[in-house]
Amino acid sequence: MSRMNRREFVRRSAATAALLAAPSLIPSSARGADGNVAPSERITVGLIGRGRMGRGHLNRLLRYPEVAILAVCDVDRVRREEGKTIVEKKYAEDRPSGAYRGCAAYNDYRELLARPDIDAVVIVTPDHWHAPLAMDAAKAGKDIYCEKPPTMTIAEGRRLVETVRRYDRVFQTGTQRHSNPVSHKVCEFIRGGGLGKVKSVFTPVTNLGSYLGGPRFAPYRNGPLQLEKLGASLTAMDIPMPAEAVPDGLDWDLWVGPAPWRPYNRCYHNNDPTTSVVPWNFCIDFGHGGLSNNVVHSFDIIQSALGMEESGPVEVFHPDSGVYPTLTYKYANGVLLHVPLQTGLNVSLKPYEPFPGKDRFRGMFGALFVGERGWIEAFAACPLVCYPKEIADKLGLETPEISESDHTHYENWLECIRTRRRCLCDVEMGHRAASVAHLGDISWWTGRSLRWDPAKEEFIGDDEANRLRFRTTRAPWRI
Repeated sequence: MSRMNRREFVRRSAATAALLAAPSLIPSSARGADGNVAPSERITVGLIGRGRMGRGHLNRLLRYPEVAILAVCDVDRVRREEGKTIVEKKYAEDRPSGAYRGCAAYNDYRELLARPDIDAVVIVTPDHWHAPLAMDAAKAGKDIYCEKPPTMTIAEGRRLVETVRRYDRVFQTGTQRHSNPVSHKVCEFIRGGGLGKVKSVFTPVTNLGSYLGGPRFAPYRNGPLQLEKLGASLTAMDIPMPAEAVPDGLDWDLWVGPAPWRPYNRCYHNNDPTTSVVPWNFCIDFGHGGLSNNVVHSFDIIQSALGMEESGPVEVFHPDSGVYPTLTYKYANGVLLHVPLQTGLNVSLKPYEPFPGKDRFRGMFGALFVGERGWIEAFAACPLVCYPKEIADKLGLETPEISESDHTHYENWLECIRTRRRCLCDVEMGHRAASVAHLGDISWWTGRSLRWDPAKEEFIGDDEANRLRFRTTRAPWRI
């Protein structure tokens, strides 16, 4: 048994039982015939976190016949009980009896991880829980799908990579556009020299005003918090929201977990369906703001296109340095990655060196790549635009648009669980994309430009910046 995983043991046991029971008939569902998946071949999964993003993940997981969802975990009773009900209702529809009661609901993720019959977990919690949960899951022998960003700090990211490698786990970072076929083709084209030498890349960022300007902050906007004055920040901030009564059924102490203690406020967590998918992301203890939220998707694609998915930039320029008009990164090969502020969907390129055929770009979750031979604008849910036209001809795409829903990220993860290969957006790549965001955050916090060694993962000649690679955690949580 020590050399045999659970699925192999079940498979052999089932084969032995079948021989002993002959000549009894075996149902087609048990053999995996007629489109069914044999129980011994199913991947058993637990979902941890069922907010707005978690709902989407649960619905997608229910599409796969090779997946069996055995548990839903959330510190909010409403969310976990709803999740359990949805799973059991769906599985009941596929049973002759019309009944199913096989999905557990947990408040504490450690109970879920303790189950030996669960193969893998999907982590869809607030950011500050991603790495601690993923490391605990790896130690428990679970394969992992973790939403972006997988980490809160650079040092935490390195620990996560080491832990996943040590326990030989399959890890997929939830930057699903990495698995979009159009996006993948664009990255391959650029890496292969299709634009010649890449000179610059542009991707937009939203400031904190995009969070604080929402209606949920209206009761606090004109008070002592002075939220309007904080909106220009590119990163999350330490905003002391007033204490409010904890909703019935919410384990707030466990929600806060490893982060510094803060009293409950509805702006961090609520069950209003109109609330944004990451309502807590304005708070520095729970998230990082724009760079680690939206732009980390873009950093993942950009690093892949540049062949830097397991490395990173060597400099980051603060907007106040006077070198470039907005936050800018520089890679060792000279490529400049500009992150201008997005106002609406249009981003003006006038402050930068002009290039033919383009004075602004439009979109999110992607980038505008500029090379010696032309440029490619590749953003999610937007038509691909190329200059000159010959670039598009060489790409040869039948559907020149990066669809939000057209990706095989889960399929890749499930296949890698079977084959034990590394995923398209493995833990190292997820850590490195998140690190680009963290570098920008640290530059913003220190108010200056910084030099970075991507091999050693440390700032050059800057002790203050190096200290910001780490964070302490609240007892008893340790990383």
